[in-house]
Amino acid sequence: MCDNSGILVTVCAQDDTAVPGSSGTANQQAASVSNSSPADVPKCTYEKADPPPPAENLAWEGHTATEGAVYRVMCDNGRVGVIFVPNGAAPVPAIDPEVLARRAVKSMKLVGPDIASPRPEGRYAVGVPMWLWVSQTPTTFGPNSATATAGAVTVSATAKVVSITWKFGDGQAVTCNGPGTVYQASAGMKSSPTCGHTFADSSAGQRDGKFALTAVATWQVNWTVTAGAVDAGQFSEVRQSQAQIPVGELQAVGN
Repeated sequence: MCDNSGILVTVCAQDDTAVPGSSGTANQQAASVSNSSPADVPKCTYEKADPPPPAENLAWEGHTATEGAVYRVMCDNGRVGVIFVPNGAAPVPAIDPEVLARRAVKSMKLVGPDIASPRPEGRYAVGVPMWLWVSQTPTTFGPNSATATAGAVTVSATAKVVSITWKFGDGQAVTCNGPGTVYQASAGMKSSPTCGHTFADSSAGQRDGKFALTAVATWQVNWTVTAGAVDAGQFSEVRQSQAQIPVGELQAVGN
């Protein structure tokens, strides 16, 4: 799907990852999106390459030394690249490739984790291990890819969740580096091998009798310039989802 947002800028997104999962809305009571602010865009300096790269180097973008010069781009986030600057022009691109990468990510419409467990409609018990996992779709877990173009520059970006921090509303939190493991009845009362939590108290004293669960996903975005300047970089995005989880005490039944 492509969205032509203007004469000079084209953004294209494609979700072609065949990963099973739900739509990302069924088990989430609320979701919010946290986008990067303009302040997150790095500050860059430009230094003329001396000596210049060989004539066949892609940094020349098809030009020659008589038409301009190649500059190294050094940014405060560690990114390093090169651009061709025509004679008489300032060594600053009309649009920073990372700005294009963030525009590509925006077109992906990333959302918070699709919480598969714990389910808001379920009931959970104090002292019983809770298994945590999410459904994986391109918009809720990734990978998700998109491109953005401005003038002669095209940037390709790929985003994927690298960790999820679960906050349980009981003062505890855990960070898991994957989607979690789906519970199987054969596991019985065992703890999850990858991502889980055990409540020490019931949610009876909480608002509506439930703990407020928040799952915060950190997306890693890798981007490269596929047309135009030679450049690449990486940044993070954060999305989160919430759910209300009831936790009760186990009741012993006497004879």
